[in-house]
Amino acid sequence: MSIVQFTPDYLDSLVEEASRSPRLRQHRNIHTSYEDPCQRFLNAIGMDSYIRPHRHKLDPKAETLVAVRGLFALVSFDDSGKVAEVIRFGTERHDQGGALAVGVDTAPGVWHTIIALEPGAVLLEIKAGPFRPDAAKEPATWAPEEQTPEGQQYLNDLRLLISKR
Repeated sequence: MSIVQFTPDYLDSLVEEASRSPRLRQHRNIHTSYEDPCQRFLNAIGMDSYIRPHRHKLDPKAETLVAVRGLFALVSFDDSGKVAEVIRFGTERHDQGGALAVGVDTAPGVWHTIIALEPGAVLLEIKAGPFRPDAAKEPATWAPEEQTPEGQQYLNDLRLLISKR
């Protein structure tokens, strides 16, 4: 039996890889194959990483996100791109009064994005397998593409909205 430990050094190395990535995020699979019935991975997301809003409808699967390190916001949208909900979630050290969730579960078909609210943030992501890269996610046509000035401005606008809620 093989056991992998997710030590602080392990997480630090993932965060370091993310900081060098053009998308400012990096994932490491825990599952061994795209055919595995449960797809699990750790995802380090930098503060300036823009994840284009998307949904999992083509291959409809729920997505579970649990904060391993840091603080995040899940922003969900209606079909026209209007913000429907903002949910902050994070590790226990961020909880003030027992109201902060440690994770979220997003139903298939919900438009959403994830935003890291502090440096060094790491998620555990879980989805049913098998993984189909051609149908994994559907990007929102109403949101700018990643790695563009428009995408960064959109991320900044979402951050401003989050700060007011």
